[in-house]
Amino acid sequence: MNHTEELTRYTANFVDELAANGLTDVVISPGSRSTPLAMTIAEHPELEHWVVIDERSAAFFALGMAKKKQHAVALVCSSGTAAANYYPAMIEAFYSRVPLVVLTADRPHELRDTGAPQAIDQIRLYGDYAKWFHDMALPQVEGSMLTYARGKASRAVNTAKENNPGPVHLNFPFREPLIPDFSLENVWGARGEKPFYANVDGKRRLRQEQLETLKSTWQSFQRGLIVCGPQTDRAFAAAVTELAAAWQVPILADPLSQIRAGGHSKDVVIESYDTILRSESIRKQLQPDFIIRFGAMPVSKPYLFYVKEHGDIPQFVVENAAGYREPAGNKTEMIYADATWLCRDLASMTDEAFDADWLQTWQQMNQTAKGHLLEPDNTDAVTEGEAVRCLLDVIPDKSSIYVGNSMAVRDLDTFFMSTPKSVEVLANRGANGIDGMVSSGMGAAAASGAVTLLLGDLSFFHDMNGLLAAKHHGLNITILVVNNNGGGIFSFLPQAGHEAHFEALFGTPLDIAFEQVADLYGGTYRQPLGEAALKQALDESYHDHGLSIIEVKTDRTANLEWHRDKWQQIEDALRSDKE
Repeated sequence: MNHTEELTRYTANFVDELAANGLTDVVISPGSRSTPLAMTIAEHPELEHWVVIDERSAAFFALGMAKKKQHAVALVCSSGTAAANYYPAMIEAFYSRVPLVVLTADRPHELRDTGAPQAIDQIRLYGDYAKWFHDMALPQVEGSMLTYARGKASRAVNTAKENNPGPVHLNFPFREPLIPDFSLENVWGARGEKPFYANVDGKRRLRQEQLETLKSTWQSFQRGLIVCGPQTDRAFAAAVTELAAAWQVPILADPLSQIRAGGHSKDVVIESYDTILRSESIRKQLQPDFIIRFGAMPVSKPYLFYVKEHGDIPQFVVENAAGYREPAGNKTEMIYADATWLCRDLASMTDEAFDADWLQTWQQMNQTAKGHLLEPDNTDAVTEGEAVRCLLDVIPDKSSIYVGNSMAVRDLDTFFMSTPKSVEVLANRGANGIDGMVSSGMGAAAASGAVTLLLGDLSFFHDMNGLLAAKHHGLNITILVVNNNGGGIFSFLPQAGHEAHFEALFGTPLDIAFEQVADLYGGTYRQPLGEAALKQALDESYHDHGLSIIEVKTDRTANLEWHRDKWQQIEDALRSDKE
């Protein structure tokens, strides 16, 4: 058997097994050494491939798609620094628990460490950020090599998905010639009735005696809190709100918890806890007896202050599989169980509620804060908070928001009030970086449904290469760019007090005409003035086909003052309510 046939059958069996294990989408970064993988994937009838030229953009595109689909997505690139450009997204995928299957092409062993072009050390390139790494054998078909290829493909998909999902990395050395021959008979090989490693994955569920122990611990308390941080389980919202209602316990719901939107009851949901907890004196007044947290740590920094200041309070953190996400450093009891099933099991055991006055206190404070936050301003200028408020008023049902970091996610936290609309909120909160945000939003848009990408001007600039995906693949996406001409979040930090270096090092104004960017990538551009015009622009964008960019220009100083005024008004009102 010649080299081309061995290359073709080996690669085709591997690729076919990816599909056999349920993988449906592959993002390809063009290159020469990856030709066997790229062409075979493009040829496979069950796989959809997405070509994204910039490797860093491609990796974040895959990340956004995997987040939206809640399913593993594969990546393919050539050898050399192409693979290194996947690194930022690999880090984000690891920390935000997103399943990616990264397939890097490599020089064969005899060309490694010889000065050959595009030959770098790709062995364990991503270090501990890959859940599993394997350096694949050179393509062969003798003996068990085709079952070897299938076994590694099956294991890769399963490992990416199991327990805490995350990225895996397989490195493929290929010798030239690189072109596969798809005219071969039975090119896809012998797929079994089941995947090579059939995987029956159950949910972790506490035993009855464990549930009883928790119940007896909590029965001695009166004032409990349920805190829901970023998570993506679509069944969780109904289960946790039913539990909280039965217990008469408030839920502090992060905007990425998927609890503020949807058809479930929200009577016990406290959306404005970030604003409420900005006051140190109010944080002291609201001392709980215990805290149960589901999901990652919330976005809110005031909540972090709150748990640190009440570090002696018993805290329980629920993780679906494993992990120690407790950045406050408090003594914590970890509960390893599927969050949705845990809520259902606890609700079925409930025979008494906690202190209803405690819940009522939180509800009254929440209503006071919301009244001020939703109060219209008598100015024509649109602040950053108002831009987010306008978006939430008009965003379609059954759609998604992909939100950037820094100010964007914090304004969403502040202004995203409970709604019966089905609105999923996604973000890259694993490493909290601004890189790759445009590409991540594009990947989510490629997955399904209407997507609105909400981000600042620096995040937009940082990943403008990602806009090509909308043009190339005909994606429908609305991008709301809140442009304060620089790093607005730094105005809220101590660095703002050092005026001599602030603008150059932190403010970093861009002075870019984003209208020209929209034209470059074939998008529709709007720059509305005023809230009514912004709502109209957003509504029109949802009926457009393709890329829509809406730019709202704001002033960093005015935005800082506006936020501080709002927070002070709310603190004064909350103090007045207590008197």
